[in-house]
Amino acid sequence: MALGLRPNRIWVRFGLWITATVLSTIALLAIGVLVFSEIQYRDFYNSLPPAVQIELDELNAQSLEDSPRAMQIYGQYWTGDLLFGEKWSLVIGLLVCLPFGLAVGFWVSRLVTRPLASMVEVAKRVELGDFSARALPGKAHGEMAEMVEAFNRMIDSLETLETERRATAASISHELRTPLTVLQARLHAICDGVIAADDTELNTLLSQVEHLGRLVDDLHTLSMADAGQLSLQKQRMDLTLLVAETLDQLHPQLQQHGMQLDLSLPGLTDEGMTDIRADADRMRQILSNLVSNAMRHAASGAWLGVALTVESDIEGRAWTVLRISDAGPGLPSELRAHPFQRFAQVPGKRRREGSGLGLSIVKALTLSQGGSVEADDSERGGARFTLRFPRI
Repeated sequence: MALGLRPNRIWVRFGLWITATVLSTIALLAIGVLVFSEIQYRDFYNSLPPAVQIELDELNAQSLEDSPRAMQIYGQYWTGDLLFGEKWSLVIGLLVCLPFGLAVGFWVSRLVTRPLASMVEVAKRVELGDFSARALPGKAHGEMAEMVEAFNRMIDSLETLETERRATAASISHELRTPLTVLQARLHAICDGVIAADDTELNTLLSQVEHLGRLVDDLHTLSMADAGQLSLQKQRMDLTLLVAETLDQLHPQLQQHGMQLDLSLPGLTDEGMTDIRADADRMRQILSNLVSNAMRHAASGAWLGVALTVESDIEGRAWTVLRISDAGPGLPSELRAHPFQRFAQVPGKRRREGSGLGLSIVKALTLSQGGSVEADDSERGGARFTLRFPRI
């Protein structure tokens, strides 16, 4: 390990702290023994006659401190217990080392467990519904800091999910209340004889019921996708043929909205180039939702561009790319950050038609089939949706 690198693993740092504490305690104990032994030796030396002191100094100078004459001097003039100094030095050393070891041990434990205590406190607040709290990593490094960051990201996800849940619940109640209110009011009027129950009125009531049915079906599709239980019959299919067939079926509606179709598909000689593994019905639903969205919001541009190509990413993987563009007003600035949000709409504007779940369903169905989808601006200033699916 290079000298400039710090060990970031918690078990390494914890082991180093414990080792340093043990070595420091042993060093204090050894110093205490040496100091006490030196004091005891000084007292013994000062009690010797001058002639004996000179003789002992000569023996020490000649490294003969363990010679028989030196042992004779110690035995003759040493009046105390030979183990007295060692005993007291150990006692004093323990009295000094024990508080030091305990203090350092508690400090290291507190340093290591402080992020955990912060996470426990935040978890209790989240349990009570407060998603604004975040754990503090303090001076933690390595796995502990990564754990705190992952814990905070989890709280961020929970906060986002809770916000989306509340917004979805409010939007669902609003979307259901509108047709139900119309149905209730008109049925009361029919029962009171204010409105005649003719074909026109029955068709109006039927359209409201159909709107409720579409909304319930869309919500069911999204809930199944969120739960990972969406029914998919994946098989090898040529996306070029599916796009051509689906747009041929939608062509009368495009003409009705005054939109010119600009279709760009691979030629017949490129058969199999755009093969993917997906559910054909779900792919038709994706394409229909995107085209319906363009007819609903971009009919003023009178143009719809559909292009299918094969591209490779930087890792060399081949993708079948479907781009659907329009020349309408484009995505509102309020929706650019989250164009696939459920019931997304511009603040202050009422939804003219549709359930508000079409683009959300597009994203859910695309992701469930291993693809990706993104929204940006088209070359004509409108909106462009780009879908990528792994090529077989």
